[in-house]
Amino acid sequence: MNKMVHFDPFADFDEMFRGMMLRPVRLEAGPPQIRLDVAENDNAYTVHAEIPGVKKDDIHISVDGNLVSISAEVHHEKETRKGDRVIRSERHSGSLSRSFTLAHEVDQAATQARYNDGVLEVTLPKLTRSRPSPIAIK
Repeated sequence: MNKMVHFDPFADFDEMFRGMMLRPVRLEAGPPQIRLDVAENDNAYTVHAEIPGVKKDDIHISVDGNLVSISAEVHHEKETRKGDRVIRSERHSGSLSRSFTLAHEVDQAATQARYNDGVLEVTLPKLTRSRPSPIAIK
């Protein structure tokens, strides 16, 4: 019995260019995004956001109820020397932003943020509201 084999004409696409010292270009969709990890405990949310290569003065955080927005301005100096030509540039310049909603509202006044080694850590305390309690009728 013969086996059917699926033929993929592009399987060795990279090999085709190897002898020419060229590599096929893979384009990414849009500018990079801020990558997040969000953790929760009983009292607060903790967000770790990767924003490498940005000065802390260029990072902005806003909180509106349960909506959290983080934005940053990325600046890269273009340094070219006479006779040099850019072969490939993957560094992004411009603005990055990310917004997300949480299950609970955040106490904006108690929110704290630190930026170290390209990682922004934001502590977002949950807004505590008094729970409704039964009112005794006299």
